Amino acid sequence: MTGMLASVNSVAEALLALSANVDIIDLKQPALGALGALDIDLVRQIVTEIHQRCPVSATIGDLPMQPDLIFNAAQAMSETGADYIKIGFFPDGDWPKIINSLSLLCRQNIALIAVLFADSQPDFTIVNSLKEAGFAGVMLDTMDKQKGSLMQIMEPSEVGQFVRLAKTRQLLCGLAGSLKLQDITGLLPFQPDYLGFRGALCLQQKRTEQLDKSSILRIKQAVHNTL
Repeated sequence: MTGMLASVNSVAEALLALSANVDIIDLKQPALGALGALDIDLVRQIVTEIHQRCPVSATIGDLPMQPDLIFNAAQAMSETGADYIKIGFFPDGDWPKIINSLSLLCRQNIALIAVLFADSQPDFTIVNSLKEAGFAGVMLDTMDKQKGSLMQIMEPSEVGQFVRLAKTRQLLCGLAGSLKLQDITGLLPFQPDYLGFRGALCLQQKRTEQLDKSSILRIKQAVHNTL
């Protein structure tokens, strides 16, 4: 069954998402970009507050694609106790070298999630390299939140291809990118492991606003197909 990921940026938001029984609580700062990172100490505090009652993922930020920089950020974030560490694979970087570097963390049983961006037209064959390096999963998201949702940016057939490839390689698979309530019925048939949300969970449907519990519950019901 497809689960629901809710992105939060504070202890209060994390506890609100927890009270709504979401499937994954994702820690990031929307005001700082597509995968803006929270302060390490705040991430550690939230992980402590959640106390293993729900899986927690945390982003390392919208960083330049420099192997040492990415490795150090991922290693530091892994020390917070988050279950999954999300790493954005932005254009114009040495992806093979970065993946090779991060394989050292994978061998330490650190669960890394690679995030590809639909609006950068990523080469999905990178999924094979991610699997070989030991990544736990891969996610399809969007960089520019002003361009619309994932389904407006990428053809459904391409999204389906991505999910099938990830599942074939036995990687945890997530879809996100300004997803709204009306996107859910079109994405569930692909059977991703989870769908990720931020803006759709917030007041005024704005990703930089505070979370709204009624919106969280509405999205959760739709994802779990219980409306």
